[in-house]
Amino acid sequence: MIVYRKIASIFGAIGVGIGAFGAHGLKAYLTSNGNMETFETATKYLFYHSLAMFMVSLMPENRLLIRAQLFFAVGIIIFSGSLYGICLTNIKMLGAIAPIGGTSLIVGWILVFLGCGKK
Repeated sequence: MIVYRKIASIFGAIGVGIGAFGAHGLKAYLTSNGNMETFETATKYLFYHSLAMFMVSLMPENRLLIRAQLFFAVGIIIFSGSLYGICLTNIKMLGAIAPIGGTSLIVGWILVFLGCGKK
């Protein structure tokens, strides 16, 4: 599960970079398009789930927890990625993709629940 620990660390670093860029470099653009809140939501979910991936990677390994991390990674990319896409392009139809990522994140949490305490 070390690979997921590394992926989670990369997501965390990306979150810091994107968050700082949004708060400083893109603030005027995001505010003028009314997308600052969407950008902040994307960044929050990126951070929450990169931390979740990292914590799960420290747990005793089993197939459910490995799958949970995969669902977290896919969910981060699709959910946060689609929201960032909306913010940068102002193409609101990208919002139709976000629920797929959100569902992946939910499945990840369910798999964590099921995988806790299993060997």
